[in-house]
Formats: sequence, C-alpha cells, structure tokens
Amino acid sequence: MGEQLNIGTWFEIAEWSFFSLLALALLGLVAVIARRYALERGGGAVECYLRPVHGRRRPWRIGCGRYGTDELRWYRIFSLWPRPAVELPRRGLVVVGRRSPEGEELRELTDDLVVVEVGWTAPDGSDPKEPVYELAMSDAALTGFLSWLESLPPGVPWRDDDDE
Repeated sequence: MGEQLNIGTWFEIAEWSFFSLLALALLGLVAVIARRYALERGGGAVECYLRPVHGRRRPWRIGCGRYGTDELRWYRIFSLWPRPAVELPRRGLVVVGRRSPEGEELRELTDDLVVVEVGWTAPDGSDPKEPVYELAMSDAALTGFLSWLESLPPGVPWRDDDDE
C-alpha cells in the first residue's frame, strides 16, 4: 500500500489497454460484416437508405432492405441488432412520389439514387395524401422494389374474403 507504479508499469498497462480496445474494435467490425453477409446471402436483399417523413426531416440512414412475402424488412447496416429496424407491410403500400435527391440531401446521398416516397392506402381504399417513409435506392433496386410491390406469390389472395 502506498507503493507507486514506475513508468514502465504505466506503459505496460497502457499498451495492454490499447491492444484490448483494438481487439474489441476489430471483433465488432467482423461482427457487423458477418451480419451483413448473413442478410444478403439468402437473396432478396437490396441496399437502400430510409428515413421517416412525419414531423421534421430526419437524416438518411443506410441499410439493407430484405423482401419478404408480407413486408419489406429494413435493417441498419452498422448495427448488430438481429431484428429489422423498420418493417413496411406490403398490404396497402403504395408509391406516393418519385424524385431525384435535391439540395441538402446531396450531402448524404449521391445523385444517381432515386428517392421514392411511400405510404399506405386509407381504410376507404383511397391513396395516401402524405408519404410515411422515403427510400433512396439505385434504379436497379427501384425496379426490383416496384416488381415486388406489384406482384404476389402464387396462392396468396389479393384481397381478404371480408373485403368483398
């Protein structure tokens, strides 16, 4: 007790701390890369940006959209969370508008992306007045998104029996 550490001991502690933090950072990077590989390996996934429209405009978040039978599941790229951050149900999902990135958006997006505004039909079947989300994706990804949106797998009814 009361014994002081010499400079060599402090250097050794700092060295071990540095290498421990470096190992943790590399482990985290490997985990993010492995998660992204797992999301994309099964097919039906596309890289796209997403942001909610309600309220004030929020920054774009890069992620991976994965097409399912009933919804588009959107995962953040730089996250280890196994569940999707956003699920966009397919039933009633419509494209409200399409445009190129403009103004301040070009700080976060490139000009070769297309911004698609999406929303859901109202209970009476009318088109939405305002978009709920914006997706930014390449032209090829947009073609796939629109194809997914307009098609249904075999055996899935377009409308429920109680809709008639």
